[in-house]
This record gives sequence, C-alpha cells and structure tokens, in this order.
Amino acid sequence: MNTGKYIFAQLIEFFPQRIFDGIVMKYEGNKYVKHFTCWNQLLVMMFGQLSTRDSLRDLTSTIAAHSNKTYHLGFGKNVTRSNLSKANEVRNPQIFEDFAYHMIDVARKKRINTDFVIDGKVYAFDSSTIDLCLNVFWWARFRHAKAGIKLHTLYDVETDIPTFIHITEAKVHDVNAMDVIPYETSAYYVFDRGYYDLKRLFHINEIGSYFVIWPKNRMQYKVIIGNDTNHNSGGILSDQEIELTSYASNKKYPQKLRRVVYYAETLNRTFIYITNNFEIPAEQVALLYKYRWQVELFFKWIKQHLKIKSFWGTTESAVRIQIFTAITAYCMVAILEHDLQLHRGTYEVLKF
Repeated sequence: MNTGKYIFAQLIEFFPQRIFDGIVMKYEGNKYVKHFTCWNQLLVMMFGQLSTRDSLRDLTSTIAAHSNKTYHLGFGKNVTRSNLSKANEVRNPQIFEDFAYHMIDVARKKRINTDFVIDGKVYAFDSSTIDLCLNVFWWARFRHAKAGIKLHTLYDVETDIPTFIHITEAKVHDVNAMDVIPYETSAYYVFDRGYYDLKRLFHINEIGSYFVIWPKNRMQYKVIIGNDTNHNSGGILSDQEIELTSYASNKKYPQKLRRVVYYAETLNRTFIYITNNFEIPAEQVALLYKYRWQVELFFKWIKQHLKIKSFWGTTESAVRIQIFTAITAYCMVAILEHDLQLHRGTYEVLKF
C-alpha cells in the first residue's frame, strides 16, 4: 500500500502558507470561523481549477467521493456545497487577490529570460470579455439582456506571466483601464488600436516609459524626418519622425512621435506602428507589437484549460475569488515547471 503523499498535497508544497496566513490575518478572514478556514477554501478552489470541475455541485461531489482523504489534501473536516458557497459569498476576495499577486511575483522572478531580445521590461495590455447570464449575475449588467465582465490584463512578455489583473463590468471602455496600470519607468507597453488615446499615451511619455500602438486610420500628421525603404530592408517600408497637425490631437500630444511602417511578407500585409521611442531599431518596434499576441494566447489558454467562464457562485465576491484562484493556479504551474526543470509547456504540466 502506498503511504506517500498525494500528488495534490505535493503540489500545495509550492504554496507559501505562511504568506497566505499573514494575508488572512490582515483582512481577518478567519474571524468567527471554526472549521472551513480560508486556507481550506483556497485548496478546494485550487482542486476545482486543476481538476476542471464544471460546477459547484460537481466540485463538492468529487471531493465527497474522496471523503476519507480530505484531511490529508488540506480541505478540512467536511466540504459541503453550502459551506463552500457561503465562504465564496461572504469572504473578502482581496485575500485571494493579494495571494495571487504574491504568486505572480514569485513566478516572474523564477522565469526571467536572460536571452530575451529586447533590453528592458516589455508588457502587453489587453482585455477579454466573459459573458454572463443577466438573470443570475444581475450586478454585471452589460447590455439590455446581457451581463458580462472584463479582465484587463497587463502581461509580462519576457516571463509569460500576467502581472496585473483589473476586473470590471463589461461595459467599461478599454481605454479607462489605462488609468490604473502600474507603469514602470523605461518599460515598454504595447497596445492595440482600441487603446489609442493621445492624452493617456502622453502620460506614459511623461513618466519616462515607452509605448507601441497601432494608430487610427485618420490620424493627421506631417513628416519632419522621413526614411522610406523597399521591401528588402528587413520588412521596414518607412521610419519617420512626425508631428500631429490636428488641433485637438496636438493639444493632447504636443511632442513628436515615431511612425514605423512594416511589411509582413508572409501575411502580404502592411502594419503601421506609433511609438515614442526614437532609439531602438525600426525592426524592434515591429517585433514589440508582434509580442502583443502573447496576451491573446494567454486569454485563450486560461479560458480553455482553467475555469473562468463557468462560475461556482453568482455573487461578485465569488466570481473574483474564482478568477484569482485561476491566476494562482497558472502561476503555480509556471513555478512547478521551473523548479522541477520539466522543460515542457504550461498545458502539458497542467495535465500532469
């Protein structure tokens, strides 16, 4: 008979429980709690993420089938649908958010890539909408007969780790999320066209950071210094220093910009990029925007392989707890792959 630790119990050893306990004490998460603590709740939610349970009933039924093992798995004495549902409803989701950010910090430090092409931090920022039923999630009204939330995500391209998650109602416009980004000096921020807001982009320039963005088609400008090339010059068709000529645009962004036109031969398509960095080669400007696709792949991965589309609770607190436990699970898998030197993709490690 095997007397060793269960695999799930071995996975949990990658969690710094003392850090989590400190966060729980900060928010008094275990006040008046006798049996089902915040730690038990976290492990149950993690078990649901890693075993891809479809519903709260599915999760509790699976745990009930292994009732003689729940103590060794860290779930506590008894896990029922009612006590898990109540815990997700009444407990402060900030506990799980703070712990997710701690795991993010750990994962980023472990997965630094010394061979990364770009010198400096590179972040891709985008959002993904999760549709919800309006009758159930009434607090997240989106349209007349629809509800939804948005995950505004700042993604560290070098480490493949999301560094900042901002959850809002789906009706919140993407550009508004730019106001809460924790910007870093000298870092690169890559946006798609939906974030083209000159006033907010000028704020990035003022704090000493850089941006790369796909501009709107009707941008009015004049060329101060131009450099046109042909298709044989690394795909770069044009590298220009420009100034915005529209009164409103020039008032919002009164300084010069760099306009790079890139031709992708494999796609037979031309791309235009705007940046405030005049030092890096034009090829790297195009490469920076290409990195933006990684945040799209992250959204696709987490929606396919973790549970953030079907929720195990209907309150805002339950939804936030589930999303941040999914982020914690993603970081744990990344840390596991690094520490055990598995040299495999995140999806493969998750399936193991």
